[in-house]
Amino acid sequence: MFTGIVEATGTVAALERREGGVRLAVTTDLEVGALPLGASIAVDGVCLTVVERAGGRFAADLGPETLARTTLGGLRPGARVHLERPLRVGDALGGHLVSGHVDGVGTVVGRREAGTSLELEIAAPATVVATLVPKGSITVAGASLTINDVMGERFSVMLIPHTLTVTTLGALAVGAAVNLEGDLIAKHVDRLVAARLDCAAEAPTRDAAARKRANVG
Repeated sequence: MFTGIVEATGTVAALERREGGVRLAVTTDLEVGALPLGASIAVDGVCLTVVERAGGRFAADLGPETLARTTLGGLRPGARVHLERPLRVGDALGGHLVSGHVDGVGTVVGRREAGTSLELEIAAPATVVATLVPKGSITVAGASLTINDVMGERFSVMLIPHTLTVTTLGALAVGAAVNLEGDLIAKHVDRLVAARLDCAAEAPTRDAAARKRANVG
């Protein structure tokens, strides 16, 4: 579990193609040498497992699902990525609850400077749109942000100067792809409501079938 508060950025050092996937190596100033093998770390919002680590460098394996459903498969050596170590019991929840399980990849469709801040407009897949509410939370490339507005299949976020300083989001150009994770609570509510509606829609059919069986009996 994470909070969406980016701790540091890292630099992709290598991408080694292996049977069934890719081994990603990242260099960073974050203290990763103390992380045990098998520990989790979020890379651009994707929860990965540390398989190698030393001072200033770690490696994680990217499986077919991760390569297909996130932006990590398109990384190249030299690319900068957001990093966050997992939340520990007792840590402050500065952002919001983030699982590190990407719901979909969005596309930056607009940029607008607003004084010292920057507004980004992002197109999102339907699975993410269902969890969006104005002033709610969204995770963009691992960063917890507040949704300004929702416009159909698009939403906007405002990046304040601090966010522009500590993340790579300010460098995103129109057309850039970003990992998106909808609010965890909103996803569960959406799923429960959908299941309840499905049950309600099926009830008349089940009742009619039951009455038919009773009449036949």
